[in-house]
Amino acid sequence: MKQVLTIAGSDSSGGAGIQADLKTFSAHGVFGMSVITAVTAQNTQGVFAVQDISKDVIAKQIEAIFDDIEVDGVKIGMVSQVPTIEVIVEQLRIYKPKTIVLDPVMVSKSGYHLLNPEAEATLIKELLPMAMVVTPNIPEAEVMTNKSIHTLKHMEEAAKAIFQMGVKNVLLKGGHLEEDSIDILFDGQEFRYYSSARIATKNTHGTGCTLSSAITANLALGHSLNQAITLAKEYITIAIQNSLPIGKGVGPTHHFYTLYKKAGLIE
Repeated sequence: MKQVLTIAGSDSSGGAGIQADLKTFSAHGVFGMSVITAVTAQNTQGVFAVQDISKDVIAKQIEAIFDDIEVDGVKIGMVSQVPTIEVIVEQLRIYKPKTIVLDPVMVSKSGYHLLNPEAEATLIKELLPMAMVVTPNIPEAEVMTNKSIHTLKHMEEAAKAIFQMGVKNVLLKGGHLEEDSIDILFDGQEFRYYSSARIATKNTHGTGCTLSSAITANLALGHSLNQAITLAKEYITIAIQNSLPIGKGVGPTHHFYTLYKKAGLIE
C-alpha cells in the first residue's frame, strides 16, 4: 500500500483540511498520515478562530513520519504563518519527498484570510518551487498574481505568471467562473483543459482540499500528472454531485459515495 502525507490545518467540522485529506486518501486506497499545522474552530458557516501549532512541534511531526515510514507523496494545504512555512521547507529539503502537491490555501469560502501578506510571499518564494504541481483556485491565483481573473484567457495568463514563480506545473481551478467549470494545467509549454458541468449545489465545503489530495493519491499510485488530475476531477465531481446537506451553511462533499454504493450502504 502506498503511504501519503498531508501537511495542513485541522477542520473541526470534518469537511476540509486534514480530515478531508485523510478521507480522500482512504477512498483511493492509500494509507494516510498527517502533520497538523493549525487547529481551526470551523463549521459549515465559516472559520471562527485559528490556533497555529508551534514550528518545533511541526518539525517533530515531520521527522516522526519520515524517520520511520516511506512517504510516496506529500500534499501541503493550510500553512498560515512564516515560521510554519520555513520549518516545512527546511524539513522537506532534508527528506526530499519525490512528489509534492501544494494547495495554496489563502482565503476560506466564507472570506476568512488564512495567510497574512508576509506568509503569502514566503509561500511563493520558498515553498512553491518545491512543488511538482500547485493547485490555486481563482481567488488564490488573484492573490498570487495581483491580477483580476474573469475569463479563460485571464486564467491562462495567470497560470503562466505562476509558472514563472518556479513551480513545475500549475493547475488553475476555474470553479469560480460563472460558466461551466474549466480547470487548466500549464507545464511551461502547453495547456491542458479539464472541463465539467456546473453542479447545482451549495454544499462544496472542502472541494479544494479534496481535489489536491486526490491528485496526490493518484500520483502516489503511479499515474501521470494528466491521469492523476483526470481521475481526481472524476472523483470530486461525484463527491459534489452527492454532497451532504450537513449543517446550516456550506455542507461537505461525499468522500465515500462510490465505495458506499458498491458496498450496498446507499441505493
